[in-house]
Amino acid sequence: MSTLTIDGQIVEIGNEQNLLELVRKAGIDLPTFCYHSDLSIYGACRMCMVEEQKLGLVAACSTPPAPGMVVRTSTDRTRRLRRMILELLLANHDRDCTTCERSGRCKLQKLAQEQGINRARFGAREEVVPIDAASPSVMRNPNKCILCGDCVRMCREVQGIGVLDFSHRGSRTVVTPAFGKPLTEVDCINCGQCVAVCPTAALTVKLETEQVWAALHNPKKTVIVQVAPAVRVALSEEFGGKAGQVSTGKLAAGLRRLGFAKVFDTTFTADLTAVEETNEFVGRLTSGKKLPQFTSCCPGWIKFCEQFYPELLPNLSTCKSPQQMLGSISKRFYAKELGIAPQDLFVVSVMPCVAKKFEAQRPEFTFDGVREVDAVISTTELAQLFKQDGIIFDQLEEEAFDQPFGLVSGAGVIFGVSGGVAEAAVRTAAGILGVNADKVEYHELRGHEGLRSAKIKLGDLEVRLAMVSGLGNAVKLIEAIKAGTETYDLIEVMACPAGCVGGGGQPYPNDQAARRLRSAGTYRIDKVSQFRNPLENLAVQKIYIEQLGGRDSHICHETLHTDYHPRRRIDGKEIRVTRAPLEKPLDVSVCVGTGCYLRGAYDVLAKFSELSVREDVAGYINLKATFCLEHCDRGVNIKVGDRVITGVSAANATEVFDREIASQVVK
Repeated sequence: MSTLTIDGQIVEIGNEQNLLELVRKAGIDLPTFCYHSDLSIYGACRMCMVEEQKLGLVAACSTPPAPGMVVRTSTDRTRRLRRMILELLLANHDRDCTTCERSGRCKLQKLAQEQGINRARFGAREEVVPIDAASPSVMRNPNKCILCGDCVRMCREVQGIGVLDFSHRGSRTVVTPAFGKPLTEVDCINCGQCVAVCPTAALTVKLETEQVWAALHNPKKTVIVQVAPAVRVALSEEFGGKAGQVSTGKLAAGLRRLGFAKVFDTTFTADLTAVEETNEFVGRLTSGKKLPQFTSCCPGWIKFCEQFYPELLPNLSTCKSPQQMLGSISKRFYAKELGIAPQDLFVVSVMPCVAKKFEAQRPEFTFDGVREVDAVISTTELAQLFKQDGIIFDQLEEEAFDQPFGLVSGAGVIFGVSGGVAEAAVRTAAGILGVNADKVEYHELRGHEGLRSAKIKLGDLEVRLAMVSGLGNAVKLIEAIKAGTETYDLIEVMACPAGCVGGGGQPYPNDQAARRLRSAGTYRIDKVSQFRNPLENLAVQKIYIEQLGGRDSHICHETLHTDYHPRRRIDGKEIRVTRAPLEKPLDVSVCVGTGCYLRGAYDVLAKFSELSVREDVAGYINLKATFCLEHCDRGVNIKVGDRVITGVSAANATEVFDREIASQVVK
C-alpha cells in the first residue's frame, strides 16, 4: 500500500481524495470552515493549512495525497496562520455573541476558543448591513457571514437552484441573492439547506416561538400540537444525546409540560396520506393516465416544481402533506368536537423542515378564511421552548401521544427518511391489491444515495419506482424522463438530502453522519411498531367512516386534497398565471419586454390575473407573460388569440379585459 507520513504517523493512502481526509483518518481534528464532504472543494478559508516537506504551506482540503509525503499539521507557522485567519474573520464579523442564536454551537466561536483567542486585536465591523427577515422560513444576517461559501455551493450543487452567490470583489465581497434582493424575491424554495451548512448564524431558521408562547398564554385559544416523525430521532441531540436516539415518550411529556391541550402525532396523517396517495396511484396505474405520479409531501419540492417544472403539476399527487391534513381535520372536525370555533383552535406543528413554515402560510391551506396550521416550529425551536420553560429533558417520564391522532403505523414513521414514502405506498398498495401479505420491509427502496430506483412486483403488476433526495438529483431525473431514457410509475421526491431527517430545522451539525444515524433510528421505530401497514390503523378507518364520509366522498377530497399552480414573478412579486384545463382555451399574453415593463406591464398582468379569478374565467384562458410583441412605442402590448392589442395600461386594463377577453370566453 502507498503511504505518507502525518505528524510522525505512517498513514496508508486509500480512496481519500485529499490530505484533509487522510489527516482526519489519522485521528487529527484539523479545523475547517469551507470544507463540507457533500460539496465541491472550495479551499478559500485556509484554516486547514499544513506544511509538507517539499511543497511548504498547502491547503489540506485541496491538495491530493501522494506517496512519500511528509506532512506536519501543527507547526509554529500553521498555528500563527490559523490564529491570524480567525482574528481577521472576527474583525469582519458581528461579535454580538451573547444574544446570537448560534451561541454555544457556532463554529467560529468554537475555533476561536480552541485556538486560544481571548481578545480581538483588530477593530470591530463598522458597516451594518440590513437583515433579510422577509422569508417565512430563513433569516439572513449578512453581518455574520464569513464567506465560507457553504450555502452558495449547497444551493447550487445539491439543490440545483443557486439563489445565493458571491458578489463584488476584494474587501467588498458578499454572499447575496441576485441584485441584493430579499430571499422572497428570488427562486428560494425555503428548504433551509443553507441553514444546515452555515457554520455561523448568517443563515438561521425564522423563529415562531413567540407566536407559540402568545397562543399558549391566551385563555381564548385551545392550543394543540402535532409532531413529525423525524423530530423524535433528532431532538435529543439538543440535550447532549446522540443522533438517532429515539425520544418519542419524553417529547410527548415535554409538550404537555409546556401547556398544550393535546399532543398529536403527524404520523397519523402520514398513514392517511399513504392510503389516499396509494389509492390515487393505483387508479392512475390502472388507467395509464398522469404517470409517473410524483409525491406531494415535501413543500420545498412542490414550490420547486411550480417554479421550474409547471408542466409536471398534473403529475403531482393531489394529496395535502401530512402536516396540512392534520391541520385540515382539526379545524373542520376536531374543533367541532371540542365545541369551539375553528379560529379559536390554534394548531402548532413541530417539523424538521423549515419549508413547512412557508407551506402553512399558503392561501390554499385555509378553512373558512382560517389557516389550517397556525404556527410551525422546527426541532431546534422546540428545544429552545423546553429550555426557556426550564424543562430538564432527560428527567422527563415518558408519555404517549393523545387520541384520536395518536395511533400510528411504522409505515407512517418512515415518511421521515428518503424512500420511506415510497415504501409506505408499496406496503399500502400490497394491502389494497391483496398481494405480498408476508412481506413488510422493502429494503430495495432504502439507501443513502440521492437518486435510486427499484422495481417491485405486486402480484402481476411490476411497479417502477424512483426515490430522489436533493433537488439537483430531481433535475437529473426529470430531464432523463423528458429525454425518454428513464420511465417510472411512482417517484418520491424530498428536497433535503436523506429526506426529512436532514431537514433545515434539525440540530447542528446536520451532516451526513447525523442523517445516517437518524435514518437508522427511524427504521428501528418501524421495526418494533405494532402496525406496519397504514391499512391496519383502525383510527384511520374510523375517521373515514365518522368524519370524511368514505374515501370517495366530496368531504374527503375537500379535506385531504388540493391543487397547485405555476409560479411566475416579475420585479420580485408573485402573480398567479392560469393554465386552462380545456382543449382550446383562449390564449392571453402580456409583453414584459423592457419597453412594456417600464410602461407598467407588471400591473397589467397582475390586474388580468385578478380579473380572471373575479370574473370566474380563470379556467377558460391561458394567461402568461411573453417577450416582445413589437410596437414598443405604443404602451403595453398584449396578444389575445392571434390579435396584438397595443396601448394597454393599468388605467384601462379592466376595460380591455372586459372588451377583449371576457367577452370572448364561452363557458
